Amino acid sequence: MNLEKPRFKGEMSVEEALYRRRSVRDYSPEPLSISEISQILWSAQGLTHPYGYRTAPSAGALYPLEIYIHATRVENLPKGIYKYMPSKHSLLLIKEGDFSKELFKASLSQEQVLTAALIILIFGVFARTTSKYGKRGIRYVFNEVGHVSQNIYLQATALRLGTVAIGAFYDEEIKSIVRAEKEEEPLYIMPIGKPI
Repeated sequence: MNLEKPRFKGEMSVEEALYRRRSVRDYSPEPLSISEISQILWSAQGLTHPYGYRTAPSAGALYPLEIYIHATRVENLPKGIYKYMPSKHSLLLIKEGDFSKELFKASLSQEQVLTAALIILIFGVFARTTSKYGKRGIRYVFNEVGHVSQNIYLQATALRLGTVAIGAFYDEEIKSIVRAEKEEEPLYIMPIGKPI
């Protein structure tokens, strides 16, 4: 499914988004729009140059991160697990259905995972970076997930949405739920919704 073209100019300045950024754990039941999802995914790993450069820096431009989403309340998007395809700014359906309860249990029963309209799951393929940088590449992948999560925080804030970065979960259960590739390791979960 192709996503809407991202906007390159918003209503809130970077400075204001930085000032207003907070971790938000309580969300209303209101759905998100496909336009909001498009913008958030672009902020995470969207293309910014014909050479394939993205919105977040990456050591050696190797881009070891993969983005999955679990959509439960997104207008005009069936419930399910999707993978974000940056090169086409599109979503690839992995499996249909509501997996909120499974993700809730796998993330140590954190309530925001159950109540979010959308969950972003960030995975890393360490070999993409360690093949060039050796063991040091592990650090670079962790650095990169920090860059991406801050982009998501700031974009969510600019859209007047809420999110929080979660690092506590059972890795193998998360991988199984989203049907991640063997080499993809879960690094962060970011629920997103409209703040109460």
